[in-house]
Amino acid sequence: MRIVVVGASGNSGTAILRRLGREAGAELVGVARRVPDGDAGEPYDKVQWHSCDVGAPGAVERLTEVFAGAGAVVHLAWQIQPSHDQRVLHRTNVAGSRAVFEAVVRAGVPSLVYASSVGAYAPGPKDRPVSERWPATGVPGSSYSRDKAEVEALLDGLEREHPGLRVVRLRPGLIFQAAAATQLTRYFLGPLVPVRLLRHGRLPLVPTHRRLRMQAVHADDVADAYARSVFSDVRGAVNLAADPVLTPELVARHFHGWTVPVAAPVLRAAAALSWRARLQPVDAGWLELALNAPLMSSERAERELGWHPTVDSVSALKELFTGMAHRRHTGSPPMSGGSGLAGRPLGALRGRLAGQTNPY
Repeated sequence: MRIVVVGASGNSGTAILRRLGREAGAELVGVARRVPDGDAGEPYDKVQWHSCDVGAPGAVERLTEVFAGAGAVVHLAWQIQPSHDQRVLHRTNVAGSRAVFEAVVRAGVPSLVYASSVGAYAPGPKDRPVSERWPATGVPGSSYSRDKAEVEALLDGLEREHPGLRVVRLRPGLIFQAAAATQLTRYFLGPLVPVRLLRHGRLPLVPTHRRLRMQAVHADDVADAYARSVFSDVRGAVNLAADPVLTPELVARHFHGWTVPVAAPVLRAAAALSWRARLQPVDAGWLELALNAPLMSSERAERELGWHPTVDSVSALKELFTGMAHRRHTGSPPMSGGSGLAGRPLGALRGRLAGQTNPY
C-alpha cells in the first residue's frame, strides 16, 4: 500500500515512519516543508520525500499529485511556533488542513487518518475519563485548542459530503520520546530553561494545582495506533493515552522534587507575562489547556484497534527528560540539534524562537 504521511519529519511523524517501515509491502511517501537531508539516516532513508508548505498557494494541486494512487493519507502537519503570530499558525493548521482534505478527495484516496488531540475537547472532568463522545469544541483561551476544534469541524463537513471516505481522528494526550527532546525543548521551554539539571533525575520544584492532571503516551505507541488505523476499517475519533495520569505530586515523587501549591490566577499571570517578555515560547493558552482538557478513556482503541500502550506515562516522561538533559535529536530539520541556540545572547535567542515551527 502507498501511504503518504504529511508532516512526516516531526515528533509523531518520525515514530510513524519507523513503525510503518516494518509493514511488508508499505510504500512510504513523506511530505514536509523542510525534507530531511540525504544523510539523515533511518527512518528517513526509506521514504520518498516531497517538499510542500500545506498552507501556501497551490498546495492543493501539489498535494493532489503526491496523493495519487495512495491507499491512505496520514495528516500530521501542525505548527506551534511562532506563537506571537496567530495568522501564521492558522494558515498552516486550519487552511493547510483544508488543503490536505481537498487533495485527498481530488486524488480519490480511500482513507484519511488525522492527528487530532486531547486539545480538541471542550473543558471536561479531571476525576474520570471521558469517551470520544465528549464535545470536540475546544478550550476557550487556547489558540491551539481553537484550531484543533476548527479542523474537527472541517472533518465533520468532509464526512457529510463524502460518506465513502473513511476518516479516522486520533486524539492522543501529550506525546513523548527521547528523539524529540531537542525539538520539544525549543518549542515549549525555550533556551533559558536549564534542562541539563535533569541529568541527575531531579526536578527541584513542581507547581501544583488540583486541575493540573494530564495524560501522556509514548510516540512509539502513538505510531502503532496510526499503523493499526491505516490497516483497519475503523472510523471516527479514537482516544490514546497511557496510565497513570500525570499529576504534580506523582511527577515530584519520581523526580525527587518538592510540590509548591500555586493558585490558577498566579499561574496564568506568570505564563502570560513571561510569554509577552519572550522569556519562554508558549502563551497562557497552553496553561488553560492543561487546566481544562478532560481525562480520556482509551477503551475504544483497545477494543477496536487492539491497541495497548507498551510504555507507561511516567517512563515516557523520564525518557523525554533524559533526552532533554542530553540534547537528543534526530537528523530531520525540525528535530535536529543544529539550532545553535546555546550560548546566544538573549536578543538572538528571542529572534530564533520567534521563527520556529513545529510540523508534527
